[in-house]
Amino acid sequence: MTLQWHIRQFNELSLIQLYEVLRLRSEVFVVEQNCVYQDIDSKDTKARHIIGEFDGNIVAYARIFKPGDYFEKASIGRVVIDTRYRDRKWGHELMREAIAGIKKHFGATQITISAQLYLQNFYEQHEFVKMSEMYLEDDIPHIEMRRE
Repeated sequence: MTLQWHIRQFNELSLIQLYEVLRLRSEVFVVEQNCVYQDIDSKDTKARHIIGEFDGNIVAYARIFKPGDYFEKASIGRVVIDTRYRDRKWGHELMREAIAGIKKHFGATQITISAQLYLQNFYEQHEFVKMSEMYLEDDIPHIEMRRE
C-alpha cells in the first residue's frame, strides 16, 4: 500500500491531525532522541504541513516554509517517519513531497535545511549540499544544507 499525502496550512489541520502530528514529533524528537526542547515553537502557524497517512494513521510528516519565514530561502523542517514504518523508506517519498510542495506553493527551487548530521547522506540523495560546519542545535549535531 502507498501513503496518502496532504498539504495543509495550519488553520486547515483538524484537531485530530494536529494532535497526531504533535504526538509523532514528540515521540521522535523528544523521547526517541532523548532531547528536551520546545517542539511547539510558534513556527507551525506559518508553515504548510506535509502529512503522509497510512491505514488512517499519520506516519510521515514535515513542514515547509516560504522564503523568509525560517531561512532566507524556502525550507523544510521537522522531517519525521513513525519508527514502526522506517523500513519502508518513506522518508525519501516524504522529501519528494516536501520539495514538490515548495515548488507548487511558493514557486521556489532553492531550499535550506538544518539537518541532523547523521542524516547528511540521506539529504544528499535529494541533492542537498553541506553548507556549514557542524553546530549544536538542542545538543544534537546539525549542519546547514542547501538545494539549488
